[in-house]
Amino acid sequence: MNMVKATAAEGAIELVPDVHWVGALDPGLRSFDIILKTANGTTYNSYVVRGSAGVAVIDTVKESFSDTFFRRLESVADYGEITTIVLNHLEPDHSGALPELLRRAPQAKLYISSRGGPMLKGLLHGEQLAYQPTRTGMEVDLGDRKLRFLQTPFLHWPDTQCTWLEDAGVLFSGDAFGCHFCDPRLFNDNVGDFRFSFDYYYAHLMRPFRSRVLDALELIEPLPLKVIAPAHGPILRDAPDRYVARYRELSASRLKNEAAEEKTLIIFYLSAYGSTRAMAESLAAGAEDATGVRVSLYDIEGGEVSPFVDLIEEADGLAFGSPTINGDAVKPVWDLLSSLAAVDIKGKLGAAFGSYGWSGEAVPMVEDRLRGLKLRVPVKGVRARLVPTPEELAQCRELGRELALHLTGRQESTEIDMAALA
Repeated sequence: MNMVKATAAEGAIELVPDVHWVGALDPGLRSFDIILKTANGTTYNSYVVRGSAGVAVIDTVKESFSDTFFRRLESVADYGEITTIVLNHLEPDHSGALPELLRRAPQAKLYISSRGGPMLKGLLHGEQLAYQPTRTGMEVDLGDRKLRFLQTPFLHWPDTQCTWLEDAGVLFSGDAFGCHFCDPRLFNDNVGDFRFSFDYYYAHLMRPFRSRVLDALELIEPLPLKVIAPAHGPILRDAPDRYVARYRELSASRLKNEAAEEKTLIIFYLSAYGSTRAMAESLAAGAEDATGVRVSLYDIEGGEVSPFVDLIEEADGLAFGSPTINGDAVKPVWDLLSSLAAVDIKGKLGAAFGSYGWSGEAVPMVEDRLRGLKLRVPVKGVRARLVPTPEELAQCRELGRELALHLTGRQESTEIDMAALA
């Protein structure tokens, strides 16, 4: 491969013969989708593929960068040649120039994933666009070359897909294998060190869908990759398999359970005067009474929450203890719960407990948040006013025992009195 060192400032850039980058640079961007910091800005990558029977445009750019996109596009293709438009992902930073592109190339056929229809309608606010839904293995013929679609949902939206150009070994990967890193030298062997940005992007956008990443890798790993062309960040032409392997590594289980045959329950708590701590210790003792459950107890006062994220992702059950202060759970508990949006916790077991002085809202508020995060909360939490009584500590111990039984599948089913429901 000819490792040219042209920069994107010079216009359209050729990746391989008859495949060009026609995207846009946004070096001044410092925040993306609110949650991502972008110290190096980002790129909106769009590509043009020329075949003997037509031209395909793969993804567009953020609407405010449309002029740059169309100028680069016009340098390598006439609008009348465009037969195919592919959107691997419909987020506005990729679809912003789509309506104008279709007005300029009305003969082009739009291809989006089978899940993309409702999103397209929502983004365009009533503007009706005809499109062809895609499926894995479906192909678009450009004459002497073909585009083939791979459905990769939730990398990181439901509609995401990849597009494979087999004759050139180019995978147009959408958001997968991308990062927010703007460098006009464009190719991974030319730009600055973007390893942190690559891993940071994965952690915030892909990690919550780790199982979906693994599904996608089953489709991507067998491909004879020469270039990965993502929707953001450097184009990966040097050792692209290395980045696929990195996704495999990042998506693997991070912590090995030293007692793999056991279920794991983690108890987090804060305690102002020792009351919630005593409840946590009783809960732990109750869980340990049941065989097959390994219990870990953590006081999170004054500590950072980020070290617990990997631990939480690998755990089977989570219990949170918080006193009620000013009608609310305490901030470190909310910080920890907020961090869980970045990991896959759906279906895990959850519970809450804590002491209070006046109203005791913390426990039901934490339970509601756990349900919102798609955890199962099968056992009502325990609240104790001020110093827990022996009876209330016994309730905590029973809560721990019931959680352990639920974790191990030994909880007796509850008999429902139908007459009582009448």
